[in-house]
Amino acid sequence: MQDTINHSKAYRKRRFFNWFPLGLTYATFYMGRYNFNVVKGELGHLFHLDKAEMGIIATAGFWTYALSVIFNGPLADRIGGKKAILIGAVGAAALNLIIGALFLNGWQTKIIVGMSLLYAVNMYFQSFGALSVVKVNASWFHVRERGIFGGIFGSMISGGYWLAMQVGAWILARFGWQWIFIIPAFAMLTMFCVDYFLVKDTPADAGHENFNTGDASAGDETPVNFSYIAKKVFSNPILLTIAAAEFCTGFVRQGLLLYFVEFLKEVHGKGFTTAEFSVASGGITIGGILGGILCGWMSDKLFQSRRPPVAFIFYIGQVIALLMLGYASSPMLAALLIGFCCMWIFGVHGMLSGTASMDFGGRKAAATAAGMLDGVQYIASGFTGFGLGWILKTYGWDGIATAGHQAADAHIWVFSIIPFSILGALIMLTIWNAKPQPNSGH
Repeated sequence: MQDTINHSKAYRKRRFFNWFPLGLTYATFYMGRYNFNVVKGELGHLFHLDKAEMGIIATAGFWTYALSVIFNGPLADRIGGKKAILIGAVGAAALNLIIGALFLNGWQTKIIVGMSLLYAVNMYFQSFGALSVVKVNASWFHVRERGIFGGIFGSMISGGYWLAMQVGAWILARFGWQWIFIIPAFAMLTMFCVDYFLVKDTPADAGHENFNTGDASAGDETPVNFSYIAKKVFSNPILLTIAAAEFCTGFVRQGLLLYFVEFLKEVHGKGFTTAEFSVASGGITIGGILGGILCGWMSDKLFQSRRPPVAFIFYIGQVIALLMLGYASSPMLAALLIGFCCMWIFGVHGMLSGTASMDFGGRKAAATAAGMLDGVQYIASGFTGFGLGWILKTYGWDGIATAGHQAADAHIWVFSIIPFSILGALIMLTIWNAKPQPNSGH
């Protein structure tokens, strides 16, 4: 087994045809996940449901994802990332088709219970996405390549938000809103077929030589079973600390993404067809791309592949950006600042859930580590559903409990999110110098 990152041109080309389809697949997963964010306000209006009631549906999905990703991580480590992504794609596609078909056929009753159940099952299958991506790429990338690659890959994932938001808005404008569930289903099924033929779990499966990836599994020949995974992941103090930080990331990330559409409409009077919405939804993608690449580059080039220092910087960036958003009085400025916030949020999310999980879980337990980190993040996300939804329903965007009140700012919204960014930054200080230790299995 070679211990080098001087890969051949043929290897790099084959690796591209491995991670690029995975990235596109995960982007289509986002179409079938964040379509709910796009249509949430429309559903609430049609069925006379307030933010807290719609938040129940979101929470059901988030918490199902949180539990599923924790349990499916060890499963993906055992069956391999390719099988896991195929299971996720066909399952999530089926659930989106079912939801769309039910609404097309006039579904009108028990919307909260029914959608909570269906969205939860969709999120169960969605949970295979991140696990599969991390599991497969842990075998294809050396630890010193993962920061920059994580940024590039994160930019592809950010494209998923563009598909969900911009394509979702396009669907709403030209078709019935029910199609916002059906069209993503066909996108996921298309990528199922592509992945089936192109994706390979390891370089050896694609006719290349496996190599020492330099992560926490390097030199470790221990068989992968539950006791190995528990020792490698669930008793690892570094991963447990990162998990605490990811709880903070989850609240900040979904606290923004779940409500920005309604924020633009209710606070600034800008809906799906406005330039401001296009700027905000496009900004989520562009901000995510810039944040992911910058975070990865800084980690690999400025901090010798240490992840916590860069995560600390990006948490502080979140605080500043969110404060600016909360006080923005211009609709266009607010739209621009949504993308600016996402630069800092997506950067740290990709760094911790994607790259750090590979580093400290190692290629043999990468999916389990990613599952734990992503699961904790979605536990926090669940509180943004009914919890933050209740706060906004009760106190409005600026803390004035007046029915139909139009605010010039959004103090309560951002002040409910910012403490979690501050806490995430403080947590990163406790593991400032943490790096994976090869041969830890000996």
